[in-house]
Amino acid sequence: MTMSSSAGGRRKPPTIHDVAREAGVSRGTVSRVLNGGHYVSPAAAEAVNDAIRRTGYVVNRHARSLITGRSDSVGFLLTEPQERFFEDPNFNVLLSGCTQALASHDIPVLLMLAGTKDERRRITRYITAGHVDGVLLVSSHSGDPVAEELREAGVPLVACGKPIGLGSKVSYVAADDRDGARDMVRHLLDVGRRRIGMITGPLDTPGGVERLAGYKEVLTEAGIAVDEALVVPGDYSRASGEAGAERLLAQAPDLDAVFVASDLMAQGVLAVFQRAGRRVPDDIAVGGFDDSPAATAVTPRLTTIRQPWDRISNEMVRVLLAQIGGEDPAAVILPTELVRRDSA
Repeated sequence: MTMSSSAGGRRKPPTIHDVAREAGVSRGTVSRVLNGGHYVSPAAAEAVNDAIRRTGYVVNRHARSLITGRSDSVGFLLTEPQERFFEDPNFNVLLSGCTQALASHDIPVLLMLAGTKDERRRITRYITAGHVDGVLLVSSHSGDPVAEELREAGVPLVACGKPIGLGSKVSYVAADDRDGARDMVRHLLDVGRRRIGMITGPLDTPGGVERLAGYKEVLTEAGIAVDEALVVPGDYSRASGEAGAERLLAQAPDLDAVFVASDLMAQGVLAVFQRAGRRVPDDIAVGGFDDSPAATAVTPRLTTIRQPWDRISNEMVRVLLAQIGGEDPAAVILPTELVRRDSA
């Protein structure tokens, strides 16, 4: 293996010249391989890649970014208060999946938390200055200008969930929230429940809107009038689940089931029902949504709707890299799955 040495005998990191010498090709050929392999024969590309492995050469990202105009990094932008990132396990699962998917392309991820207007303004300015090549946007609310501002600035962008009001203008990857909600409410009907309440997600987010729509559709199809006293708002936090459960018990003490729009909220619901002496599922069945770690961290374990987090992460990365490469925006909707456990 070739390795440069300093005058004092200390080893220096291998350079692109070392790789070229080891591979028996020109420096230009090595450079073309490192920048995508265009106009390089398969044999030369194989020789260069073998030489990279033998020498231990590592790309100088800063130097390459000066040449290509790219940062070779991607932003993971969460437009929620910082405490939500640490409370809600879904965000961590999604971040981990996206990080792993990008690692296979040797692309690092920058975590960006922007829960206030000032934070969003600063981060938008940072992104549009070219410090990342694209953005994975999570939890965008209607009226949140970030997605539109990044789109107008020409920043490659993929949202988790369909951004409200932007339609086909922005790439997105989403689970089929409405169909998942329909499956859960059908299940609650199938196990004999008729007074089915719901604690919604935020109704300025696509998931909040679609899950509520699915709930209402199935009740209507079953000939059951939607009772607004059985529908209370939540924001996906455990605290809002507790508040929603207390409100439901006060407004509709005869309810026999509740569909909760996130597993984390359902944790709060179970705690309230336990304190109130309501047995789950004997007195009240509870169904969640997400199949996050929160679903199995409670007793009884939650019957819930599984979102395919691995596929969502992989598709978000695939669509973003394609957009960075010049492709048009794309939309991907993935199926959900009913997971039966103990709570319903």
